[in-house]
Amino acid sequence: MECCHEKTQNNQSKSGEGHEYYTCPMHPEIVRDKPGLCPECGMSLVPLKNKDKAESKNDKLSDKHKGHSKNIFKTKFWISLFLSIPVIAYSAILKNIFGFEAPYFYGSEYIPLVLGTIIFFYGGLIFIKSAIRELKAKSPGMMTLIAMAISTAFVYSVAVTFIVSGEPLFWELATLIAIMLLGHWIEMRAVQSTQGALKELSKLIPDTAEVKRGDNVEIIPIKELKIGDIIFIRPGGKIPADAKVIKGETDVNESMITGESKPVHKKIGDEIIAGTINGNATVEAEVLKIGENTFLAGVVRLVEEAQSSKSKLQLLSDRAAFYLTIIALATGGVTLVVWLLAGQTGSYALTRLVSVLVITCPHALGIAIPLVASISTTMAAKNGFLVRQRVALEQARKIDIVLFDKTGTLTKGEYGVDKIWPVQADNENMVLEIAASVDSHSEHYVSKAIVNEAKSRKINLKEISDFKRIAGRGVQAKIGREIVTVGAREFLEDSKINIPQEIVKELDQKNSEGKTLIYVVWRNKLQGVMSLSDIIRPESKEAVSQLKKLGVKVAMITGDTKPVADWVSRELGIDEYFARVLPNEKSNKVKELQGRRLKVAMVGDGINDAPALTSADLGIAIGAGTNVAIESAGIILVKNDPRDISKIVKLSKMTYSKMIQNLFWATGYNILAIPLAAGVLVSKGIVLQPAVAAVLMSLSTVIVAINAMLLKRKSLTV
Repeated sequence: MECCHEKTQNNQSKSGEGHEYYTCPMHPEIVRDKPGLCPECGMSLVPLKNKDKAESKNDKLSDKHKGHSKNIFKTKFWISLFLSIPVIAYSAILKNIFGFEAPYFYGSEYIPLVLGTIIFFYGGLIFIKSAIRELKAKSPGMMTLIAMAISTAFVYSVAVTFIVSGEPLFWELATLIAIMLLGHWIEMRAVQSTQGALKELSKLIPDTAEVKRGDNVEIIPIKELKIGDIIFIRPGGKIPADAKVIKGETDVNESMITGESKPVHKKIGDEIIAGTINGNATVEAEVLKIGENTFLAGVVRLVEEAQSSKSKLQLLSDRAAFYLTIIALATGGVTLVVWLLAGQTGSYALTRLVSVLVITCPHALGIAIPLVASISTTMAAKNGFLVRQRVALEQARKIDIVLFDKTGTLTKGEYGVDKIWPVQADNENMVLEIAASVDSHSEHYVSKAIVNEAKSRKINLKEISDFKRIAGRGVQAKIGREIVTVGAREFLEDSKINIPQEIVKELDQKNSEGKTLIYVVWRNKLQGVMSLSDIIRPESKEAVSQLKKLGVKVAMITGDTKPVADWVSRELGIDEYFARVLPNEKSNKVKELQGRRLKVAMVGDGINDAPALTSADLGIAIGAGTNVAIESAGIILVKNDPRDISKIVKLSKMTYSKMIQNLFWATGYNILAIPLAAGVLVSKGIVLQPAVAAVLMSLSTVIVAINAMLLKRKSLTV
């Protein structure tokens, strides 16, 4: 029920009154009601006052801008780079340093002016527009600093070409714009959008449903379903709504919702969940919930809440650029005023100002972080995992505990034969041959696991006849003239067949661990017993060990019973576990760990993991898992190998170290260069001209690039 206070807040939000909104300086079509990072380029969002105007513009431009932002920077970079070549060739820099002169022809002296002007307006205007938005939002940052530098360099260069004496800076202007475009292109490729999880969730619901109308069955659009409708669900079909079984029995695959590895048997009166998959029998069910009231819709809301409440790491380069902006503005302004008061000409004072702005401009800073991120994401792909969110990789170095979802992550999420005890049979293969021959005619998940085990051992199955299911007991058939029964312990009790005392204790232990025990009876004698369970991945134990070597704790969460969770934990050496956890409780368990001041990485593959993946400090999805889990995670394990998680932590630490080093090389030289550019040592004949300032700035870019490349030589083996 919605209270008046909530209504008031909602109305204010809709009207835009009393509420602040945020946009990206580079992508004004993106509007959010919370601060954070731009999903396109990773820049910090800035406050926006007039949301109505922005929404109107968004409506007009949404299709136009959709999906092509990266190509804008790519195209502008290549064109600007191409035009920069003749600008550099006909500038004085090549003659002064290398003694090279480009061929002269009438008007060639104006090539830097003409092409530099084109580059400024074509490639640089996007930075100027973004800077204006930053300044309007009172959040000056990298865009402001870039715009200041290129604008000052352009105005100064035009002035010295036509009005005052001095050396134009067109080549510095051209290369500066080209490098900044390259940096943003690389950055936007490295930063992936975090949206998409909710779209994947919606795909779980089928578009149509079969509904009984009297004696007929009609196919109707899902939106026309009503509470009380009787739906007809065929074998293998997706369940269209939360409903109650009113006719028939079946096994339902709920692993994508509950995380439970076993298909769940449903009989009359049992509830079934929208989006889950029916087993091998046809059932009829009465619709209980539709639309926003379904269980799946609740998961959607959990994902939305987790995405909106999750704190985001502000990029280090943004913070550094902000401080550089303040330093550049203050130092540049003071420099200009001081030299004018000292009696120097306006041209000289302006030259010092340009030197300060150029040397302070984040030429190297523009690629310092994106280049490391690009290299690290490439290394990640080569080592079996994909980085969807750059901030996710940065967070991995801080992780205190990794929380694994059991099913499909530490285990394969499929049933398999754990152990076979021959009783009357000569050996394990004989027990398996008899059982698999009978089970080959059953679609039950246990039967399939037994048949698959026989196939893996290359056992030839026997011909059977008179196959039948025994409700609640198992399956039965004839091999030749002999009757064979494969099923539960209840059949032994009904038939008064005893289990040898020497294996009773071991069977009880397996049962306490949550294993499924199947008994094989032939000629009225117990031929053998099989234990089945969800199969632990062979890599899981090593994965847990590697994480502990890195000082990271390991926990497990599952919808399975406590005995099953206890068994898996003991097998793998896991520190703690949470059993019988419902889907809407998984994110609560993440918050519980976070409440203990632990940085949590969540690893999962199911839809029920999506809220926990987005609530965790780091979400890691198993690549073969559902798309919604992948869309909700920052990092994806492509090879389904949990050992790659330790590589994520190690790569994160190395990446962060390189980023810090690059930030130092990109900005540290300013400690010496800015005072020299301002003319502090001019009395001793030491002065930093704009062209030299640009060379130093370019040199820092080269150092940053080389330092980033060294990351490729590092090994991720723990």
